[in-house]
Amino acid sequence: MRVVVTGAAGMIGANLLRGLNALGIDDIVAVDDLHDGAKYANLAGASISDYFDRRDFYQRFERGELGRVDVVFHEGACSDTMEHDGRLMLDLNYRASKTLLDACLAQGTRLLYASSAAVYGGADTFREEPAFERPLNVYGYSKLLFDNVVRRILPSADTQIAGFRYFNVYGPHEQHKGRMASVAFHHFEQFRSSGRVRLFGEYGGYGPGEQSRDFVDDVVAVNLWFLAHPEASGVFNVGSGRAQPFNDVAAAVVNAMRAGAGEAPLPLAEIVRAGWIEYIEFPAALVGKYQCFTEADLSRLRGAGCEHAFADVATGVGRYAAARAASTPP
Repeated sequence: MRVVVTGAAGMIGANLLRGLNALGIDDIVAVDDLHDGAKYANLAGASISDYFDRRDFYQRFERGELGRVDVVFHEGACSDTMEHDGRLMLDLNYRASKTLLDACLAQGTRLLYASSAAVYGGADTFREEPAFERPLNVYGYSKLLFDNVVRRILPSADTQIAGFRYFNVYGPHEQHKGRMASVAFHHFEQFRSSGRVRLFGEYGGYGPGEQSRDFVDDVVAVNLWFLAHPEASGVFNVGSGRAQPFNDVAAAVVNAMRAGAGEAPLPLAEIVRAGWIEYIEFPAALVGKYQCFTEADLSRLRGAGCEHAFADVATGVGRYAAARAASTPP
């Protein structure tokens, strides 16, 4: 099997490379933009057969210069939800994706691609239907625009096309993402550097730290399930189906660090009393642009036959924080 992974040096792409390698798949063409050279570390250790810069890949793939490709995992995108350059966002997230889709259809190549829960924006229901798709920023709109193209094409497509609306993903290989790294990553770094985690205070009808998201620890498993089931196509939510407050993430990080020091876990109230969680004023720049609650409706994913269950926050974030503490110097 010959595979392409775009965004291969990103968090999901890097974990996907390793997941494919674990299945014995190493004829992998990695695609990314290594202007930030430090991202090479996410490729190191993975077995790939070739690498292309994203500036060259799309046109060369469209012309058929890569030869036969069985599957493209399209993870490459501008994922900065605070990016306001709409031309850049639509060029990277929509136009490049559309070029890739057209080439895949012409060549009979399966396409598994990253969408985003940002398409729901201000909605309070998270089901893959237009009535609930209300993006709050141009990032969410760029993802929705491509999803809608896929929806129109699916009835006549002869090959698999599957889009994954990722909710709040955390995990290894996200150290390069800066402000767009996961909540779990930032909480870990804050606690290790200052001895406390900072959370937003009261906002949107939610108490301090009680804004809730659907936190997801392993989206690679879902990608690999679809790889093994080429008959499954559509646009799918990928989340745990369980919203949990940011307080839970902070508590999981604090307790993982305490466990590493041989100390017993504490309930949230005691962690707050100890000063290990600090609540800060909600930023004015995010007012009206912030999802206070997300929770994936998994009916369509389950209906396709994918039964992968994600870890809850205490388990998944605790494991992640413990692994970071063991692998990165203080």
